[in-house]
Amino acid sequence: MKKSNSKLWGGRFSAGTAESVEAFTASIDVDSRLYRHDIMGSIAHAKMLAKQKIIPSRDARKIVRGLEAIRREIDAGKFAFSPADEDIHMNIERRLTEKIGAAGGKLHTARSRNDQVALDMRLYLRDEVTVIIESLSVLQRELARAAKKHLDVIMPGYTHLQRAQPVLLAHHLLAYYDMFGRDRERFIDSLERINVLPLGSGAIAGTTFPIDRVYVAKLLGFPRISKNSIDAVSDRDFLLEFLAASSILFVHLSRWADEFVLWSSQEFAFIELPDGYCTGSSMMPQKKNPDVPELIRGKSGRVFGHLQALLTIMKGLPLAYNRDLQEDKVPLFDTADTVKASVRIMGEIVAGMKVRRERMREAARDGFMNATDLADYLVERGMAFRAAHEVVGRVVQFCIGQGKRIEELSMAELKRFSDRIDKKVYNYLSAEAVVGRRRALGGTARQNVVRRLKELRV
Repeated sequence: MKKSNSKLWGGRFSAGTAESVEAFTASIDVDSRLYRHDIMGSIAHAKMLAKQKIIPSRDARKIVRGLEAIRREIDAGKFAFSPADEDIHMNIERRLTEKIGAAGGKLHTARSRNDQVALDMRLYLRDEVTVIIESLSVLQRELARAAKKHLDVIMPGYTHLQRAQPVLLAHHLLAYYDMFGRDRERFIDSLERINVLPLGSGAIAGTTFPIDRVYVAKLLGFPRISKNSIDAVSDRDFLLEFLAASSILFVHLSRWADEFVLWSSQEFAFIELPDGYCTGSSMMPQKKNPDVPELIRGKSGRVFGHLQALLTIMKGLPLAYNRDLQEDKVPLFDTADTVKASVRIMGEIVAGMKVRRERMREAARDGFMNATDLADYLVERGMAFRAAHEVVGRVVQFCIGQGKRIEELSMAELKRFSDRIDKKVYNYLSAEAVVGRRRALGGTARQNVVRRLKELRV
C-alpha cells in the first residue's frame, strides 16, 4: 500500500512512500533527542544566511523565533512528532513552515541533511563527553576520599586470584583512580576530533552559495572546520573513538564491579555494600545480592557490542554518505546513557561501602605472603636470589606440613634452612613490615600512598 502525502523532498517522485517503508526507514523515535542540537545548528545557519545576504534578514528573524518556539514546544511535551517526516530534521522543518509560512522553507538553503546530522551528532556528543569527563572526576574524588579514609587498612594483593603480597587498600583503590584517569584523558582528547564543524559541506560536494563557515563555527563554539566535504558528511570516526573510549572505561568498571561482587561475598567478606544498592531474593530471605555491580559488569557487553556494531556498519561503506549511517545513533545514545549512569552509581557505591578492616588484615596474614620478603632478607645477607627463592620454598613447604605461618616458626626451625637467618628476620615478616618496605616509587608503602594523596589534594 502506498501513501499519497508528499515529502519535503518529494518533488522527484510521482507516488508516495509505502507505509511499510515509512515505518522501516523512520528514525524519529531514536533521533528526536537531538532536537536541541538540531535547533541550535539551524539558528546559527539562519543567522549566517542572513549575514551573507543569502536570505532576507526579516526571514532569518522569523526562522529564529520560530525555531525557539518549537524548542519550547518540545521541551513542554507539546510537539507532535510524525514518523512520516522520517527524522528530527524534517519534523522540525515541517513545523517551522507551519508556524511561519514560506520563510521556513528558506532555512535549508545551502545545507543538506547529510551535513546537518553530522553537525547534530557532534554537538550532542560534545555535551555528553563533557558530562562524562566531569562524572569521572567525581568518581576519582570518591576513590581518593576512600583511600584517605582507609589509609591504614592492609589487605591481600592478588595475582591469578591467589594471595600474593599484602598491600594497602588505599593503594588498591588508587589503582582504579589511575585507570579512570586514563579514561578521562581519552575522553578529553576525543573532544579535539569531535569539535570540528561539518556544516557547509552540503550533501557531498559543498555548496555554490557564499556561506561563511568561520562565522558559523564561532557561533557554535567549534575551534576547527572540516577541510573535505566528502569526508565531513561520511566521517563517524569521532563516534568510533567515543565508543572505543567507553569500551575501555567499561573494562575498568567491570573489573571493579567484579571485585565488589567477590569482596562482598561470605567467602571474602572484605566489604559490605550499602543496602540501597543491593536486592534480596524472592525465595531466600537471608540473601543480600550485589545486583548493581553485577549489572554494571553485564552492561559492559552492551557497550562492547555497540562498538562492534558501528565498526561493522562503517567497514564496507563507499564514500560518501549512505543510509546505513542512520544506524549509528542507537549505539551512540545507549552507550552515552549507560556510561553516565554507571560511572555515577559506582561513585555512590564506593562512598557508601563499609570496609571490614580486621577481616582484610587477617586475610593478609595468611597465604605466606611474606615469603618474598624472607627471600629478600637472605639476598641482603649475600645469598643469590635464585638460591634464596629455593630456600624459602622449602620453608613454605615445611610450614604447610606444620600448620604454621612463617613468622610463627622458631629461630631454631628457621635456621634449619639457612644459617644466615638471625633474630632480625622477624622485623621483616609482619604484614605492616612487608607493606612498609615497598618504598620504591609506585609501591604500596604508606609513605608513598600519603605522598600520592597529597598530590591529589585529598
